[in-house]
Amino acid sequence: MESKLDLGTPAYDGIQKNIDVNQKLVQELNTGAHDTDEVRKMVSQITNEKVDPSTEIRLPFYTDYGRNLHLGKNVFINAGVTFTDLGGIYIGNNVLIGPNVTIVSVNHRIEPSQRRHLNLKSVYIHDNAWLGANVTITPGTVIGENAIVGAGAVVTKDVPANTIVAGVPAKIIRKIEVEN
Repeated sequence: MESKLDLGTPAYDGIQKNIDVNQKLVQELNTGAHDTDEVRKMVSQITNEKVDPSTEIRLPFYTDYGRNLHLGKNVFINAGVTFTDLGGIYIGNNVLIGPNVTIVSVNHRIEPSQRRHLNLKSVYIHDNAWLGANVTITPGTVIGENAIVGAGAVVTKDVPANTIVAGVPAKIIRKIEVEN
């Protein structure tokens, strides 16, 4: 589902207050030495949701908003991942996210006079998905259960469950046989 957010509105101003608080937390997270429990605690503050003890997050960790990032259990987030989560990013259980992945749920409008205003579309990454290094996931995309996104891929369309996609733009290259 797509929603719109216009710059200079009370809704945008309210969001900006959270951004200001969370950007300080993100900077503190990325500039200090923290053990895994401290990282989870700080990310829990940023997202306003408890990060499960089974989840591992490597630094640096980036988010533009934080409050619309939702992490399942046993998630692995490698170093340098960027979440542009204002539109909502939902990550299931047992998801692997490679280094320098970018997941974006926000886009700007096409019309030049409206370019600073935002279109928001949630991203869903289902259980057991694996995003390789340097993957880019675009707004509104769904990554199906057990799917693999090959390194460097740019995902612009939904990825069906039990498939491997790769390339720019990402295309299905193989089905995954799931053992029962």
